Amino acid sequence: MSKNNLKDISDLFLDPINQDSINKAIETLLSSIGEDPNRQGLQGTPDRIARMYAEIFDGYRTDPDKLINDALFDVSYNEMVIVKDIAYTSMCEHHMLPFFGRAHVAYIPNGKVIGLSKIPRIVDMFAHRLQLQEKLTSQIADFLETALNPLGVAVVVEGLHLCSMMRGVKKASARMVTSAMRRNFLDNRRTRSEFLEHLQRSSKDML
Repeated sequence: MSKNNLKDISDLFLDPINQDSINKAIETLLSSIGEDPNRQGLQGTPDRIARMYAEIFDGYRTDPDKLINDALFDVSYNEMVIVKDIAYTSMCEHHMLPFFGRAHVAYIPNGKVIGLSKIPRIVDMFAHRLQLQEKLTSQIADFLETALNPLGVAVVVEGLHLCSMMRGVKKASARMVTSAMRRNFLDNRRTRSEFLEHLQRSSKDML
């Protein structure tokens, strides 16, 4: 990997979102589809969308060092760590329609573990931007590989995409599954199989 620090890996944006420009662009969009942006129901819509974009695209401006916040801990444990069923929402970069689902993340420590709450936050940092599910999956894996230097990282992401539910093929039940395997998970079939077997078990069965 050419990128070698967390800010590079996360593609951190430093400039704030330009809500005034978004406001004007939404007014233009409404007029372009034949709507009246000044009618009662739409008068606040450009501002609401601008504020919404600041929220749902906050991943571009999440500082990864502050996100981790020194939550890396020395351990002798060297078995698999799995965080399953991490709910996420994101926006497709092709049609700017939402996609959503669950992410499953595993790693094998190499002397360090990361705080449990940080893994869902890492997922959100990359999900809260214009995305492709394939890229989202790889970015999560690359970030953890850089942050932890683990013996292995595995990420599986499941997604339902409104761009294929509302338009085009209009298949409401089609689910996309992507994976990224690094180090031991890529090189060792038994390690990979153990992770995938854990994903097959429901959370209810494990508790």
